[in-house]
Amino acid sequence: MKKLLAIAALSTVMLTGCSLTHFGKGIIKVNGQVITQSEFNTAMDKEINNSMFKAFGGANNFMKSDDNIMYLVFKEKVSSELIIRALLEDEIQKRGIKVSDEDIKNEMKSIIDKVGSKEELSKMLKQRGISNDEFNRDLKTQIKMKKLINSIEKVKISDADTLRYYNEHKDQFKHDEQVRASHILISFDTLQMIQDIKKKDKDISTEDMNKKLEKTASEKKAKAEAILKELKANPDRFEELAKKESDDKASGERGGELGFFERKTMVPEFSNVAFSMKPNTISDLVKSPYGYHIIKVTDRIESGTTPYEKVKEEIKFYMETEAQMKILKNLTDGLMKTAKIEYLDSSFDPENISKKAIKARSESSKALDGDK
Repeated sequence: MKKLLAIAALSTVMLTGCSLTHFGKGIIKVNGQVITQSEFNTAMDKEINNSMFKAFGGANNFMKSDDNIMYLVFKEKVSSELIIRALLEDEIQKRGIKVSDEDIKNEMKSIIDKVGSKEELSKMLKQRGISNDEFNRDLKTQIKMKKLINSIEKVKISDADTLRYYNEHKDQFKHDEQVRASHILISFDTLQMIQDIKKKDKDISTEDMNKKLEKTASEKKAKAEAILKELKANPDRFEELAKKESDDKASGERGGELGFFERKTMVPEFSNVAFSMKPNTISDLVKSPYGYHIIKVTDRIESGTTPYEKVKEEIKFYMETEAQMKILKNLTDGLMKTAKIEYLDSSFDPENISKKAIKARSESSKALDGDK
């Protein structure tokens, strides 16, 4: 279990979320409360940027179309979460739950104590691409959710509980070797390109398709090689060029910073190179399914087991969060049974999303077969 667990729990669907302000086209109505397209778009971008796609361009480099199977997976998940948030917000209002400045001050102190310092919190938020304004909004939502939970049942976790958890789940505290790295991505997603080209010209021949792909790949590679040449001459420009040139905009804003990760976290092409590098070195071009990467490794941690005392507070926080989530799940299960949910935009109906997923999967298979 890593130190990031303390902050990761803050992004759990029940304990954070975007504010349900009502601007733009309505897509779903929950007990009379309207969820808009703009709210969905914001939540969708956050979902993508918190997924594996963050390292390869995030929301800015993700095909947001019902033709994309992964988009449909995210669409159903995000829609469901927004419905749950609307139900919980309604319950909060019914119970007259309010958040004071003192509540916010105390919660902030509690979080800072858990992560170590204000500087550590700022670093974690930066690595996750969360702005201060976004964090403050989510913090207020988290406090409201905790008050809602406490109005149902108060959660208490003892030292004996945390020690028992540690002893029963020691595998969770073992960690593989990790590296800390940054990257510059010049994106080239072959599958997405094939789909985009076929949308414009569904009858394109395999030969013409390959010519277009080869031309684009050549241009992308040339751009990546030019950046690499600049870095070989002046390695100190890595952060500057990541901000300016990387197609991974989420990490690019942080100078390409990806934080610590284990080998299995990234695609093999990326991990194999990153884990073969020494700290403070820059790779040659690395080709992955997402395009061309230039990797800079800045630190590494050997494999091992984290001692109980170092993770005691994190375990407590984790167990409290798990108990709170269980209480909220029981509450939302009950609220869902009586909720009136209307899909103002039928494309958000789970049944329609499922049908489109089947169609998208079939068309993707055909596109790949045609490219063989």
